[in-house]
Amino acid sequence: MKIGNIEIENGVLLAPMEDVTNIAYRKLCKEFGADIVYTEFVNSDGLSRKNEKTIRKSYITEEERPVGIQIYGGNLEPMVESAKMIEEFKPDIIDINAGCWVKKVAGRGAGAGLLKDPPYLQKLVGEVVKAVNTPVTVKTRIGWDSDSILIVEVAKRLEDVGIKALTVHCRTRQQGHSGEADWSWIEKIKKEVSIPVILNGGIMTAEDGLRAFRETPADAIMVARGAIGYPWIFREVKELLKYGKIVTELTPRERIFTALKHLRYEIEIAQEGKYAVVPFRKFYTGYLKGLYGSSKVRQELMQYVEYKPVEETLLKYLEFLEKRELELQTENEAEKIEE
Repeated sequence: MKIGNIEIENGVLLAPMEDVTNIAYRKLCKEFGADIVYTEFVNSDGLSRKNEKTIRKSYITEEERPVGIQIYGGNLEPMVESAKMIEEFKPDIIDINAGCWVKKVAGRGAGAGLLKDPPYLQKLVGEVVKAVNTPVTVKTRIGWDSDSILIVEVAKRLEDVGIKALTVHCRTRQQGHSGEADWSWIEKIKKEVSIPVILNGGIMTAEDGLRAFRETPADAIMVARGAIGYPWIFREVKELLKYGKIVTELTPRERIFTALKHLRYEIEIAQEGKYAVVPFRKFYTGYLKGLYGSSKVRQELMQYVEYKPVEETLLKYLEFLEKRELELQTENEAEKIEE
């Protein structure tokens, strides 16, 4: 797959996700093998008004490259203006969101709302492409609802105006995150366009990622919810592709030390612990999932607003887990001797 100067084979990408893919999480996922990472959704209206909070979402760092900044909006002029503004941050990709399904976005003609008017979507994207030198890509869904699946037409229209790749979440806007993602559309799209087509939707585990590559002609895959609190999914997909199995054991120690590293990254961005620790709570489920007694530990972690008690609680929990594992091993060895 080639997008501008980026060349990747079997790419595994981190999807743009609101309140998730900030600099801290993009940096972490990059360390575990994400080939391209994307910012949170950046509101074009907010950028055009020079809203400071919106502008901060556009900040990127050299260590996370290649990185894409994703913008969204339904109005042509702010989209063009915002694309010019974020080009100053020198992203490797400018991505246009034509897939967000939530009512406050899609209901206002942005995100997946653009799918209701393919000619206008084509015009909007075409104007953005003409306004910037950075490669422009689009992330969308297969249609607004089951009665209006126009993704093949949309793909051809967008290729005609110069996008460099298309990411397709293989559900309709009506589905949201429910139901099965219909990956069969990837092959139908690939037959009609020559640009890279990236599969998104339904990739919750590394095994799903492997299956996506095996069952479809996708040029790359993009992971969204499957990566929340589980940055190892990128490493695991690549190991499955290379070795046919996951070779790196994910231990409780790695889980907990990764969680703490991630939280420290968040604090660096927030510059004060309390502004990072509370929002970080959404990640505990992913980091601790499947570990013995984790439910009680998560409940305890929810009360903290500073880093130190989080660290102390998690390290104490790790000590408990490793002691328990040692005791179980000793018991198993004793049973084998008796047999």
